[in-house]
Amino acid sequence: MSALRRWGGYIVLVIVFAVACGLLSWWQWSRRADAVAEIQRVETNYDAAPVPVGTVLPALDDWDIDDEWVPVELHGSYLADEQLLVRNRPYRGASGFEVLVPFRLDDGRVFVVDRGWVPVGSSIEAPDAVPPPPAGPVTVVARLQAGEPELPGRTAPEGQLATIHLPAVAERTGPGTYTGAYGLLASEDPAAETGRPAPALKPDADEGPHLSYALQWIAFGILAFIGLFWAIRRERRIAALPEAERAAARAPRRRSDDSDYEDAVLDGNPG
Repeated sequence: MSALRRWGGYIVLVIVFAVACGLLSWWQWSRRADAVAEIQRVETNYDAAPVPVGTVLPALDDWDIDDEWVPVELHGSYLADEQLLVRNRPYRGASGFEVLVPFRLDDGRVFVVDRGWVPVGSSIEAPDAVPPPPAGPVTVVARLQAGEPELPGRTAPEGQLATIHLPAVAERTGPGTYTGAYGLLASEDPAAETGRPAPALKPDADEGPHLSYALQWIAFGILAFIGLFWAIRRERRIAALPEAERAAARAPRRRSDDSDYEDAVLDGNPG
């Protein structure tokens, strides 16, 4: 009965391990599916012809993940006095800030434009300089992105944000501000005379190692059952031996004669 309980425990352990491997494999498949969907959105939307923002976002709080990276065309002027910096933003391995500038459309609504990235300055708390947006009427093309959630416990100095939390921007700019999506600047016409912050980078078409990881977890689960099957067969073969031979069969195998000879040489007794 003790042997039965012991092998029952092994079987349960292998099943639990295999289930865990299956769940981890499923998680990697899910992450790969998300990565592939993101790559497809970039390929479909990134270089598409710009469309009026109201066509894609009829309501201020609208957002559909399939509209990510869609270029939208904006006509109006920047609200330069409402400019905000988003802290702790990496760019090519360096730390800095994203520059958000609300843009008032000709119909009075306000759309948040991320004009790009600037590095930290002599103080890590702020950049040394931020290129201003062009003044007066401007035509802007920006690629849509979803707003970011607010992070509990994260604070920022006046004029800065911890994340691109669009409702926080709307509190400054008032009613009529888009809160479902913002745009990464693609172009401005006319362009700013003093240049612009570093533009956002196009995402790489790399789905990552999720497929290989998923297959590895499946292999681990299968190997666990193979190991259990081998152990059961070995135990059955030993049980079929005469009782006098069972202990020797279960004992660890001796090292090879070569290993014994090498040990003897090291001990100074090669024989």
